[in-house]
Amino acid sequence: MARALPPEWEVEVFFANDGLEGLEVIRQGNGEVVFLDLTMPNLDGYGVLETIRKEDLPAMVIVVSGDIQPDAQTRVKNMGAMAFIKKPIDAEKARAILTEYGIMAGGADDH
Repeated sequence: MARALPPEWEVEVFFANDGLEGLEVIRQGNGEVVFLDLTMPNLDGYGVLETIRKEDLPAMVIVVSGDIQPDAQTRVKNMGAMAFIKKPIDAEKARAILTEYGIMAGGADDH
C-alpha cells in the first residue's frame, strides 16, 4: 500500500501489523488518513471502524480490500469509511481517491 502512495504526497507514513496496533497509532494522533484492510489479525477492519466511530477518533478511513462484495462496501461506508478501493491498488488509483476527497491537491487540471 505504501508503495502505491503518490510520491509527491508529502506525508509521514505509519504502519500497523493488526487492527489493535492500528487503533493505537490512530489514538496517538497519527491516523489523519487511514488505509484500512478488512482482513487483519487480532481485530479486523470492521472492528477498527466500529472503534473509530465509538471513540470518535479523528481519522478519514479508506478501506482497501480484495473483498469487493457489495454488502462489504455498503457495510464499511455505513460504518464511516469515506471510500472503498479494490486491491491491488496502484499510484493512479490512490492519487484519484486522495484528490477526489480533497485530501491531496490534484494535478495540472486543478483550478
